[in-house]
Amino acid sequence: MLTKDTAICIRATDFSETSQIVIFFTRANGKISAIAKGSKRPKSAFDGPIEMFAHGKIVFSDSNKEKLATLTEFQQQGGLAALRENLFVLNCCLFATELLNNLTNDYDPHPELFDRFQKFLEDVNEKRNVLALLILFQLALLKEVGLIPVFDACVNCKRRQETGDRRQKTEEIYFSSSANGIICRDCEASFPDRIKLTKNAADCLSNLKLISDADEKALNEIEKLLIHHFTEILHHQPKMAKYILDAD
Repeated sequence: MLTKDTAICIRATDFSETSQIVIFFTRANGKISAIAKGSKRPKSAFDGPIEMFAHGKIVFSDSNKEKLATLTEFQQQGGLAALRENLFVLNCCLFATELLNNLTNDYDPHPELFDRFQKFLEDVNEKRNVLALLILFQLALLKEVGLIPVFDACVNCKRRQETGDRRQKTEEIYFSSSANGIICRDCEASFPDRIKLTKNAADCLSNLKLISDADEKALNEIEKLLIHHFTEILHHQPKMAKYILDAD
């Protein structure tokens, strides 16, 4: 059976001198792995070799979902070649793609996440507040796969957290990956993996609208926390994480 969909290439590897194995994140079918026969030939049905972040309309055969699908058409609507002009932008996109690949399952559609991922790639291509965009995408990914931490109340005692000017200067806020959320000062002793948060970072996490205008220090703190959290979820640090951490 032939299936049509809109897709973004999130991985491409050589299979032979003329063919590739590609992983697409599609809007209606989720993540699929397919063989693109002859894609590396000068005159292929795919407008040349398929590259990371290439997007467009695809047609594929998925008669047996336990095996590789066969890509029959790929009408590329353009890639995002400009991403390669800035190393940090490229690394952020590769990191987001790695997380997307690791946290989604084959043939498990997430149309809203597809739209967010496509918008993320388009926005960072314009090099606007890249780290803030990466953070917002990571949070959207966690929400979509059902792993979003609790940021507006203590996970343990359920006490809601004050934000902004209402937060007392002496109030201490922590994050625990094992608890999947915020921990207050009264409960923090029970969570050895706790990470202390500054007021600015805690406010941004409880009100995501603040992230776009947050200062670099707060953004770096939040990103380090998220990388720590993804490491705990995946049981290993994502490969691209070091290129994000080393950039600050």
